[in-house]
Amino acid sequence: MDSFQIASFVVRFQLTAVEKETGKKQWRIKVTHVQEGHETLFESIEEATAFMMSMVEDS
Repeated sequence: MDSFQIASFVVRFQLTAVEKETGKKQWRIKVTHVQEGHETLFESIEEATAFMMSMVEDS
């Protein structure tokens, strides 16, 4: 492992809806990989985290 490797991400959450009955919030999550300028949208934090992990493991 290269000890000088850095992976930076900007994560932005945007509220898209709130269910009336349950009050559950739905989010749009935008993840930007800073070094590559690659942006991807997700609907869950689990998907966003998996994306970030794959970017780190592939580099």
